[in-house]
Amino acid sequence: MLANDSKRRITVCVLSQHPLLLSEFERLLPESQFRVLSRRMDAEAGVDLSSVTIPRASVYVVEAHRRMERTEELAGAVAAQRPGCRVIVLGERFDESSAFPLLRLGIKGLLAFSQAEAQLARAIRVVAADGFWVPRALLSRFVENTLKAPKRTTPLPSARRLSRRERQVLDLLLQNLSNKEIAKELQISARTAKFHVSNLLSKHSVRRRADLILLALARTEP
Repeated sequence: MLANDSKRRITVCVLSQHPLLLSEFERLLPESQFRVLSRRMDAEAGVDLSSVTIPRASVYVVEAHRRMERTEELAGAVAAQRPGCRVIVLGERFDESSAFPLLRLGIKGLLAFSQAEAQLARAIRVVAADGFWVPRALLSRFVENTLKAPKRTTPLPSARRLSRRERQVLDLLLQNLSNKEIAKELQISARTAKFHVSNLLSKHSVRRRADLILLALARTEP
């Protein structure tokens, strides 16, 4: 976490179906750290943002609809109005069938309502810094599932600023190889491989290997 995170207010736009939940979000996000903008969405009228202006924000928090396709439509509509936006979806629970389509849309965070009290503020800070907030097991299964698909990932923009060895390590990391496997491929020690991987995570402002792979997959060519 950056030292300045606690001093800089983060603008958060909350899209929710229930006024009580909007009030709860405002309680969980202290005014000293967050500027909260809220938009109430009609849960039964379908997702139609043509008449709703989505304000500019660092992070968008979207309440999941009971029908997941509606949630996908809403997240897609937000992205259409605010290209490159960072979105966190809150829902009762997430499994592969509900989470994978959202992650493919470029959603940065998935958080259960039961975790909001303890984790929402931290999740927003991580996502605002271009990180991901996705349950570890779910993210790992998504990465494995996507890597099996016949697609190629485009190089990350930061690759041009990496050393030759770091680019080699990054290429192998994006193949989901372990530190030990990377070390064997490059004929270096496991400790050196771990050092390079840690540097790559730091340079891309992510916490986990899976986060870095997901960052690359978000740039996957069709």
